[in-house]
Amino acid sequence: MPGFETLAVHAGQPPDPATGAVVPAIHLASTFAQSAVGEHQGYEYSRSGNPTRHALEACVAALEGAAHGSAFASGLAAEDATLRLLDPGDHVIVGDNVYGGTHRLLAQVHARVGIRFTPVRLDDPGAVEAAWQPQTRLVWVETPSNPLMRIADIATLAEVAHRRGGRLVVDNTFATPYLQQPLSLGADVVVHSTTKYLGGHSDVVGGFVATNDRSVGERIAGLQNAVGAVPGPFDCYLVLRGVKTLAVRMERQCANAARVAAMLTEHPAVAAVHYPGLPGHPGHAVAAAQMRDFGGMVSFTVRNGEQAALAVAGATRLFTLAESLGAVESLIEHPHRMTHASVAGSELAVDPSLLRLSVGLETVDDLLADLAQALDAAG
Repeated sequence: MPGFETLAVHAGQPPDPATGAVVPAIHLASTFAQSAVGEHQGYEYSRSGNPTRHALEACVAALEGAAHGSAFASGLAAEDATLRLLDPGDHVIVGDNVYGGTHRLLAQVHARVGIRFTPVRLDDPGAVEAAWQPQTRLVWVETPSNPLMRIADIATLAEVAHRRGGRLVVDNTFATPYLQQPLSLGADVVVHSTTKYLGGHSDVVGGFVATNDRSVGERIAGLQNAVGAVPGPFDCYLVLRGVKTLAVRMERQCANAARVAAMLTEHPAVAAVHYPGLPGHPGHAVAAAQMRDFGGMVSFTVRNGEQAALAVAGATRLFTLAESLGAVESLIEHPHRMTHASVAGSELAVDPSLLRLSVGLETVDDLLADLAQALDAAG
């Protein structure tokens, strides 16, 4: 089996047999000629299938160790397709610390058609057992979670779900397939926002669903075609280009994030740091067992409350104040008012004094100095 870096560069992307081009062509065609009715070269209409999209699907599926992969127009489109595996009356156990858009999708879209869900601390398998209902069909996991970086034990939760007759879905966006491969740990489905680390350059929006379950893969592919939330060929090309450098980017981002987390633990203005690479993190041992490294995401709370957090977010110079994550540049955001505003006022509300960092590829000493001056200025 080729190594990860080899797959990232070559899977689904052989040199073009007609021209020898080493980069997959961007097939902009919306339709494809047929030699006779129903006779074609594998493509009819680009919503149903496109050569550039299929190259991306083959590549990312290989990185996840998946037999089936489907690309979508956004991470939420990928999540929506996965949730459409459910029937009215079905129940989902979901983490009580998840991306606000995931909660919004469940609460405002799928709940309207009879899907019920219960937020649970997924780093406590006993809580998952206690929340299980006869109608539970899915356990939906982020690990590390967004934005508190909680770690769920994928193998343990897969055992619980399978013993109870359910499936385990893992959002692998934060970890990426370079750091973590949930299917090999027992998960049934993996979802991604390819906008983030897989694309890696803040210039594309996309999503992905990977699985080894043939029936699930066929249903997801059918939904991809029927609903039509597909990425355009240029978007697929951008994600493919980003994937080629995923391994080397993740190595640098993990190293930078570890330095940032260590510095934050020493700063007097910081009350708590959430990073699974810290030995005191509650999920450190599990993360060390199921991940190659601890990721490029760090969150922390400041001592003087929300206004101090807002001041820090506004005072950084290298950390750009912006939503999203996983790209080459470092970002800072205030989850309570930004990525998780949709859960404000609910049981899933995020601490207003929390800030989330996506640590990029800049010189780490410059990043440390930037955070220190912002924290010092905010008092």
